[in-house]
Amino acid sequence: MSSDRLTIFYTGATGYIGGSVLQRILKHPRASTFDITVLVRDAKKAKMLESKFGLKVVQGSLEDTDKLTEESENAHIVIHTADCDHEPAMKAILAGLKKRHEKLGDKPILIHTSGAAVLMDESRGRFASDKVVSDLDIAALGALPPSAPHHVVDLLAISADTEGYALSYLIFPTLIFGTASGPLYDAGIAKKYSIAIPWMAGAFLKRGRAGVVGTGANIWANVHIDDTAEFYYLLFDAILTDPSKLGHGREGYYFVEADEQSGYDISKAIGEALVALGRADDAEPTELTPEERVQMFGSEYLVTLLWSNARCRADRGRKTLGWKPKFGTKDLLDSIPHEVEVVLEKQLAADNQS
Repeated sequence: MSSDRLTIFYTGATGYIGGSVLQRILKHPRASTFDITVLVRDAKKAKMLESKFGLKVVQGSLEDTDKLTEESENAHIVIHTADCDHEPAMKAILAGLKKRHEKLGDKPILIHTSGAAVLMDESRGRFASDKVVSDLDIAALGALPPSAPHHVVDLLAISADTEGYALSYLIFPTLIFGTASGPLYDAGIAKKYSIAIPWMAGAFLKRGRAGVVGTGANIWANVHIDDTAEFYYLLFDAILTDPSKLGHGREGYYFVEADEQSGYDISKAIGEALVALGRADDAEPTELTPEERVQMFGSEYLVTLLWSNARCRADRGRKTLGWKPKFGTKDLLDSIPHEVEVVLEKQLAADNQS
């Protein structure tokens, strides 16, 4: 991709994934030639992104579809790391990309963030599936039903590629772990922590003991936040330098997977952290009752999601991008005590304020 200036429209800059990826892109050798516009709700964070990081900011949210369309029309590349289930936002982005193609004749780039939940089954912690999906298995990916989590929006992104007005690359992170760090986090702009593990830790803290659904036999793939950001960076760089080697559209599924663990593994590690903090007497998780499941997770859908199997292999990234993750399951389990401590501190602070 050759141009004096590269215009990029970016969503999700204040998020856990989005902040890490943006920091990495800002270190690209050609970063001085990038004109990056970020969509941000918070006025204070918007000002910091402008003054400290030299970015153009459009204040708004994914509900502001007119802004999404306008900014996408003006961009060579759209990097979408915000809500992967927001259909109106995706439709607005695609409308802008289509306008650009019709006006200029080029094919703009869409890098869309989905998630490995697209692979989830109905295990509910009862068994470990032996089904492992490679992102090179086009037939298996093409057979995913539109009803799979996130997949309605995925298919919209793919349709832009199929119709020929954009090149679409879909990234599917697995269970992301680790504390994000760097200037965007130091400035308080982006979120440092993931969602799933702190959420479970908070629920088990209140329960006074770790729990599992079923036996926790289900298996999910995992990846560290730093390895995730590096994956995005490598894909982004390949798009700029050698896009001919990259699959896109229906062949543009990119899983981000380094290792895998069971639901029990996570619960047991949380249980051990609770014992170490004097918040539980026994580290061994016990099965959650139906009433506890509803109280903790709010819906049966989330119970199914968190205790499903979602096993995959990032073969495309390893073989095509040369991605080599540095962290694995041992690092995930080693990170859990700190995650639990942070959640406990927040709960104690909230209790003191009430």
